Amino acid sequence: MLRLHHAVRAPAMALTLAAMSTAPLMAQESLPGEGVTVSFAYDSTAETLFQTNIVQIGLERLGYEVEAPTPLQIPAMYLATSTGDVDAVACAWKPLQNAFYERAGGDSSMVRLGALIEGATQGYFVDKATAEAHDISSIDQLQDPEIAALFSADGSGKAQLFGCPPGWGCERVIEHQMDAYELRPTVDHVQGDMAVIASEILARHASGDPVVYYTYMPLWVSQILVPGEDVVQLTVPFTSLPESDDPTLTTLPDGRNVGHTVNTIGVIANKGFAEDNPVAAKWMELVTIPVADVVAENYRIYEGEKSDEAIRAHAVAWVEEHAEQFDAWLAEAKAAQ
Repeated sequence: MLRLHHAVRAPAMALTLAAMSTAPLMAQESLPGEGVTVSFAYDSTAETLFQTNIVQIGLERLGYEVEAPTPLQIPAMYLATSTGDVDAVACAWKPLQNAFYERAGGDSSMVRLGALIEGATQGYFVDKATAEAHDISSIDQLQDPEIAALFSADGSGKAQLFGCPPGWGCERVIEHQMDAYELRPTVDHVQGDMAVIASEILARHASGDPVVYYTYMPLWVSQILVPGEDVVQLTVPFTSLPESDDPTLTTLPDGRNVGHTVNTIGVIANKGFAEDNPVAAKWMELVTIPVADVVAENYRIYEGEKSDEAIRAHAVAWVEEHAEQFDAWLAEAKAAQ
């Protein structure tokens, strides 16, 4: 059972990351977070620890004791924030995960703070060789049994569409679109652990076999299979989402409708925690990270730098490279006191 920790606690009760912080706290200065412990959850993927660590480093420099983040499945991550079992999350996708947010209590128990990472994209992709050889540009072409059979590796004749793990939100969209685009007779939605799915996608492409898949960015898959060079992003015949059919949500600036929303990854916090700790809330509202920086760091995770200590070091290095802006955010957050 996760613990409530809105109350002030002695530092000895928290597993703190402060000892790993890279810059001294403002000398001899009373800090707004002194005596307050902050806890985070994250979605159990190593890739989201980078942004979580960056947010945590700022809180440490404001004097807060910060616990090591708790890995949770995405629905549980929202529920824990709503109930106060954890104070905040730094990997909340909007609008993709809106349903999880609302089901857990929404604005009655949580607050959205800022836009930590903007421009998080999603979509369906096909290896470029197959797309060009068979003139494939839209996902609904997989209705054609001959086209679908190109992506069948199990003898069924049905395409294996490598998709999204259960409970992430993106799987709801894919399952919805399997019906909306009439793909079920010719396509199987392959689900499982994202790392395993990604490995299969890369293996098929490396061997020259046709592959069709869903992915999102920031994630290292698109640094290896580069859209426009190695793979082609598919369009959709029309917008069809579980909660909305608004085409502005799924249309790129160049006019292509890719069927999946462009998202902002932000911080959500327990409402009571944010009200009791305005400096922490202001900090989490201000900090932003370019999506390209997250993609680059995620590729380092793919290359093997995936321990908690390695990811913490990535975050520390990012903070040092952006010290001037980082310090300005800290000063503005302190003013919220």
